[in-house]
Amino acid sequence: MGLQNDEQSKDLLDSQAHIWNHIFSFVNSMSLKCAIQLEILDIVNGHGKPMLLSELTEALSINQERSQFLYRLMRILVHSGFFVIQSLSSRLDGDEREGYSLAPASRILLKDEPLSIRPFLFFILDPKIMDPWQNMTKWFQNDDLNPFYTTHGSNGWEFVFQDQSFSHVFNEAMASDSRLVTNVVLKDSGSVFQGLKSIVDVGCGTGTVIQSIAKSFPDISCTGYDLPHVVNGLVGSNNLSYVGGDMFETIPKADVAFLKWIFHDWNDEDCVKLLKQCKEAIPSKENGGKLIIVDMVVKKNDEGSHDQLYENQLFFDMLMIIITKGKERTEEEWVKLFIDAGFSDYKITSILGSRSLIEVYP
Repeated sequence: MGLQNDEQSKDLLDSQAHIWNHIFSFVNSMSLKCAIQLEILDIVNGHGKPMLLSELTEALSINQERSQFLYRLMRILVHSGFFVIQSLSSRLDGDEREGYSLAPASRILLKDEPLSIRPFLFFILDPKIMDPWQNMTKWFQNDDLNPFYTTHGSNGWEFVFQDQSFSHVFNEAMASDSRLVTNVVLKDSGSVFQGLKSIVDVGCGTGTVIQSIAKSFPDISCTGYDLPHVVNGLVGSNNLSYVGGDMFETIPKADVAFLKWIFHDWNDEDCVKLLKQCKEAIPSKENGGKLIIVDMVVKKNDEGSHDQLYENQLFFDMLMIIITKGKERTEEEWVKLFIDAGFSDYKITSILGSRSLIEVYP
């Protein structure tokens, strides 16, 4: 009887620990945001060697009465894998002390890192994105488009266009992600662009991707395509031009249509409509026509378990509920879209972590 009670108590406490871990998971992200805003990562990196807590405290622009709390902030950041502690020995007194160094993941959160994703962190953790999560329950009970609409009274795209400061946060986030993705694609799968005469980047935003392609492949005629007010003012080059329009109505002709993180914003009906417009814009498979899509291909439940990449896919799928009318799709769901839009074949290459490179042929 005692053993049974011990097992029940352990199960109860394990359950409590599991729930607490999920309740407080926001602590990691908000602590990291605070550290970035205080420029702790950049200060430690610029120190050139492991940085003592006293040195970090002196270097920070903070209320000195708050300095006593800095150790506790650094402790959670060490635990969550953004800093490492290294022992330091003083030559004079032999006293061993501990200094902070950046963990590998923190490198792409530095201010001056070309592939930094800190703008993406600021976008996702912006109160305008965080607040709608509080209204998910209300949205399940009403007729609104999504929780973002329930919270702000407009859909995400309208809000981006109307709020200039938030538009800047959004554009910076998308550009930072595009720089990282383009770097990996051009490095590891640049062959997908070999031999092309022309390419159109559908939903190009501020043009980060298409600019990199144009620079890397000067013989390819490149077109950045987005809504007129998005591309207005963007400057092209010898092999790059920008065109304004609605991708659901028409798409400029090209050998290849490139679409990064576009389809997950839209429901199946809109995706099929967009795919059909893409099919009209490109030549046949025999003449080199294809789509290049960068998006998520969600694993099946039995493939995912507790894998971090799979969990990221689930996180993003929930984010799509919050701010769009789209979703992240499994391979089977992608195939249905391709068939419904009249495409004949596809190829998925998993080179982008939680995302994939998808080539689709007419």
